[in-house]
Order: sequence, then structure tokens, then C-alpha cells
Amino acid sequence: MKMMKQRCCIAVLAFAAATVSAADKQLLWGDTHLHTTYSSDAFANNNLTATPDVAYRFAKGEPVLHPYNGNRVQLERPLDFLVVSDHAEFMGVVRSTYFNGIDNQGLDWITQFKAWIAQIILKDAVDDQTARNLFVKILPEPFDNPTDAAAVWEVSVGWIPQQPRVEANTWRDITEAADQHNRPGEFSAIIGWEYSSIPGGGNLHRVVMTDVDAPVAQSFIPFGLDQSVYPEDLWSWLDEVSATTKGDFVAIPHNSNISKGAMFSSKTLRGEPMTAELAETRRYWEPVVEITQIKGDSETHSRLSPADPFADFENYPFYIQRDNTPYNPRVGDFVRPAMLRGLELQADIGVNPFQFGVIGSTDAHTALSSADENNFLGKMATDSIPVNKMVHWGDNAKSSFGWAMSASGRAAVWASENSRSAILAAMRRREVYATTGPRIGVRVYAGWGLSANELHAADFPSNVAGRAVPMGGELQAGLDGDAPTFLIEATADPSSAFLDRVQVVKGWLDDNGESHERVFDVSWAGDDRVLEDGSLRPVADTVNLSTGAVDNSVGAPRLTAAWTDPSFEAQQSAFYYVRVLQIPSARHSLYDKIALGGDVDTHRPDTLQERAYTSAIWYQPAK
Repeated sequence: MKMMKQRCCIAVLAFAAATVSAADKQLLWGDTHLHTTYSSDAFANNNLTATPDVAYRFAKGEPVLHPYNGNRVQLERPLDFLVVSDHAEFMGVVRSTYFNGIDNQGLDWITQFKAWIAQIILKDAVDDQTARNLFVKILPEPFDNPTDAAAVWEVSVGWIPQQPRVEANTWRDITEAADQHNRPGEFSAIIGWEYSSIPGGGNLHRVVMTDVDAPVAQSFIPFGLDQSVYPEDLWSWLDEVSATTKGDFVAIPHNSNISKGAMFSSKTLRGEPMTAELAETRRYWEPVVEITQIKGDSETHSRLSPADPFADFENYPFYIQRDNTPYNPRVGDFVRPAMLRGLELQADIGVNPFQFGVIGSTDAHTALSSADENNFLGKMATDSIPVNKMVHWGDNAKSSFGWAMSASGRAAVWASENSRSAILAAMRRREVYATTGPRIGVRVYAGWGLSANELHAADFPSNVAGRAVPMGGELQAGLDGDAPTFLIEATADPSSAFLDRVQVVKGWLDDNGESHERVFDVSWAGDDRVLEDGSLRPVADTVNLSTGAVDNSVGAPRLTAAWTDPSFEAQQSAFYYVRVLQIPSARHSLYDKIALGGDVDTHRPDTLQERAYTSAIWYQPAK
């Protein structure tokens, strides 16, 4: 049975993860979500030239030409790995049709593309009350093979004759570029794509990445929305292809913040309740989620976490659906509320489908992986120069382009080596974290009998091996019911701002089965900031609004904590993740404002507090 195989795989991977010693791990920086000219929406927004070859060369630190304005652009610091994740749907087709024509079938490519978009972006909103019936009535049922699925799309959308051939040729080019740039130990070019389900305008996209090479990848065509709108069908397909290819695959949900509550729902899109088998399947194929990217932050929202003063960070209150649907944040949209829902589901069905780790990535459609505020090249090629952010999209300052976008994010991976398989293995054991751009170093270990002395020892974290688990790990209840200790180390990006504070975010179920959350300040810069109620005075904002420079006269280059939960209850399941905040620094909109002459209302703040989010450590009480 499929589920038996998956559970066995999980056990094997858990054992393998335990054999990776802390001393052998290295911190790798990358991007798992980048589009090139082969993505239809990237091409339609003036990325006519930047191929995967350009993407990999830019990620490696080489100078390349910008696909819109032709300027020479370059990363200050190269990445360690990159996933080119062009959309599976119409992969390369719009670009090919534009340059090569359409086989004399009398079909206009713009009309066809718009018809396809109209078909998948339904006018009805997605919500837990009505969406399930809507999907079952309108969207096609899943099919056993792509041929049957294609027949439905041929009737309902109209078929561009060369699509299968173009998609196969494009996929060959993408995978071969990855192999050409892959250098184990130096740079990992990881094969992947994006599955872009968007029923009712609710974002249910996933990036799929794999450790296979080009010849193996070319034995299949990436699974896309034109196969099925249902994520469960993607997981089934991954199960079959992984068995055939002997490769590992990971699906990464992203932009849950604009999913209209559907990404982390307690029901499937077919209206079926979450079962233990389905939860196990989801947890296996989706061990990590993307918590931050260009289209906003997905940690939480002030409506869902009203006691958290840092909840509203880089909010993106726009749906992909373009009919002025009011933005309405819901539990199923955000990572922290989803993790709380996961604890509740585990108490009900015995398995937590939302026991995931977190990463950040860009979702840039320029083929240029940029997440630095002072070198942000935009989401779309057209949108990458300051003047277009004012005039090209109309009243852009209030829209979902330009300055509304966030210069984010980065995936941080604690891996045994820089290779495709090691990076995927780290994601499977959830020993990964996210930043909004800066390379903030974070290490977290938890266990019993730990002390601050061990945290500050020269051989940390090797000295706690066997007695502590890293981020992403699980803790079983101790024999005496005492609280575990968390050893936390955070270091500032040497090319960015100092650190303001380190926080631990806790979520738990009380004895009545109700979920709660709380944020603890556990380490901070400055000895005079603690107020009478125990909260911290805000750190000073030292940004020079005329230049964008930040003065690191406040903050700290390194913060540590040996922290024990003062509210710990041994019988209550819980999760703990670390959030690290920088001192204020200049937002990319301020740099543009200065460049444009300073008299510009970007409708966005001039400064922000960049941050890192770690994967959680999960505590399970004794049974």
C-alpha cells in the first residue's frame, strides 16, 4: 500500500537524519522558487530573454544582463543552491508561440492564454463554507492519466496544437541547464517546477523539487494544474513517480497568505474531512512550507494573533483574483495558526498534517534571485525599475505590484554537504529556516539537562549531541515531567543590520483541547529596555532617511539564550519556534524614493525590521 511505503520511508529518513552529526552540518543559503522566461506570466511581463542558464549564473555571483532594461546586474554574495521552478502549466508555450507562431490553426496565443486564465480563476470566492460544493460542481474530476485530463482542457479551453511538444522541449532545456550548472560541494542546481492550482482565485501553489538528474527528470513531464486542481492528486502522482525514478521529491506550499483559507484547511477541496491517512500523506510530501517571499509574509496576521506586536510584517492584502475581492485573513492562510490547527487535528485523528518546517524564497519572475533591500530587482521584469513602480501600473503605490512587493526571502539549510540529496534530506528532517533576506545565522537545540555553559562552549553544538534535537525535531516527554531547555544562538548578517531581539513563539493545547499561542522575548540588545510589565522598549531606529544607511550603534552582533518555558505543562502538546528580529533598516521602497528625488509617496514604510523564522521543535507528552 502507498501509505505503508511512505511510513517506512519516514522511519528510514528519521534514522538517517540522526546519523548526521552537528559537527558535519554546514549552513547553506539558497532560493527554491525562481521563474525564468519559460513561465508564461514571466514572459508576459517582459522577461523575454532570461533563461535558466542566466538564473544559475546570477545565483553563482556572475554578472548578467537584466531581461528588461539590459543593465548589468550581479549578486554581492553568491548563493549555495537554486531551484528554477517555472510553472508546469504552459511551460514555455507562450514564449514559443510568440517567437515561432502557432501552426496555422487560426488561434491567437493571447486569446488562448486569457481563456485558460478565465477557466481556472473562477469568479466565486474560496471559503470553508461554500468552496467545496463549488469545486465539485465546476472543476473537472481527477483522471487516471494525462490524456483524459487533456481532453477536458481541449474542450473547455481550446488547445494550442504544439503545447505537448513545446512543454517537453522546454523541460529538457530546463533540466539540462540544471545538470550543466550543478557542482556538488560547490553549488547545487536543483531540478524543480511549480504546480499552480488556483481554484476560485485562492492560491494553492506548490513548488516541487527533486534530487534526480536531467536524464531521469526527462522521463516524466511535470504535474500541473492541467492534470488536476486537487493537491491530493499531485501527492499521488509524486508517489508513483518517486517509485518509478527512485528519486526523492518535496512539494513546498507558498503564499498561503492569499489562499482564502484553503491552504491549511481541515478539509480537502473535495469536501472530505482530514483523515489520519491523508494527514500522513500530506506531512510526508510537504515537510516544509514557504513562510515569506515577494508576495508577502505568511507567518501570521494581527487579526489572528492580536497579542503579537510584530504580527503584521510585510502584509500583502491582495488576492491573485482580480475582481476587488476584499482581503480577509483566515486561519487556513497563515503558518502559525495552521500549526495550532495541526495540534488540534492531531488530538482528533492522531496525526498532525501541519507539522512542517519553514523556509523563505523569492518567487521572482525575472530569473534573478534578489532579496536584498538595496539590490532588489523586483518580482516582474517590467516592475524592476523605480519609475515603473509609479507609472506603469497606474496608481501602483496602492496596487499589488511595485512597492507592495517584499524584498524576500531566503532559504537557510543545515545540510551535511552541498548536494541535491543532502539539501532535500535536510528539508525532510525540517532542519531548515527562513529569513526575509539577510543572512542571519540561527542555531536551536532543545533537550533536558542542558545549560548555558554548553551553549557557549567551543564545541557547541557537538557537545549536546544525543541529548538534544535541532530545529525541526521532536521531543518526547521527560521522565520527571520537567521542562526542556532551549539553547539558541543568533548571529547578525555581517553585511546587514545588527539584531534587536530573539523571541520564542509557543503554541500549545490546553487540557480542554483548545489551542493557544504566546511570544516570549528571550534575549535582546540593551540592558535598559525592560519595562515594568516585562515587555521591551522598542529598539532605536538609526536609519539615515537620506541615504538608507543603518547605524549599528544599537543592537547586537550576536544574541544567545538558554531558555526554559515558564508555563510548561508536561501533559500538553506544544511547538516552539524562534523568531529573530533585526534593528530597523531601510526598505527597498526608501531606496527607490531617494533615487527618484525623495518627494515620492510609496504608501509603504521607509524602514522595516527584517527577521528570521526557524522551523519549530515539537513537544509530545507521554502517552
